[in-house]
Amino acid sequence: MQPYNPLDYTNLAKSVVQALLERPDDLLPPRELFEGSGVYAIYYHGDFPGYDPLVKATDAPPIYVGKAEPSGGRKGARRSGVGNELYQRLRQHSGNITQTQNLKLPDFTCRYLVVEPVWITLAERFLVEHHQPVWNVVIDGFGNHPPGAGRGAMRRPRWDILHPGRVWAERLAAKESFEEVSERLQEFLNRQR
Repeated sequence: MQPYNPLDYTNLAKSVVQALLERPDDLLPPRELFEGSGVYAIYYHGDFPGYDPLVKATDAPPIYVGKAEPSGGRKGARRSGVGNELYQRLRQHSGNITQTQNLKLPDFTCRYLVVEPVWITLAERFLVEHHQPVWNVVIDGFGNHPPGAGRGAMRRPRWDILHPGRVWAERLAAKESFEEVSERLQEFLNRQR
């Protein structure tokens, strides 16, 4: 048996995730503007038939988890001062949901936690690995942005096949049908039980 190391990356990630999951549910998007970057979990409570197992679960898992890093993080730069990246990311997700033809924003809640930047990616990875959120693992594309110039040949994300409505995604070719994506969703949820 290995001795417990509180500074092991897995244990550090667990502590951040535990702090996130202990937060109360909030509206999506949160009503109050706040500053900082961090991690979040989005929960679904609606009546879309494919998500019945999630909604009816005793301890309902998040349907999606994600992160919002400080501006400039991908290029190694950190902007001075504190922005509101986490709040803005939750607002972007709300906009994606409201564009769909078969989801309603009031059916969603979220939990979020402002985190020191060094722990954000670690916590998000732990959340995905531990909870296997449907929109992260099998119905990908929820967090996507419109493709840039020269990327018009990309395929339509599964999320947009199952939840049509984002104008930019409608321009992309769908490689699967609604029925095929629904079948993949049910197979995944059946394996999770």
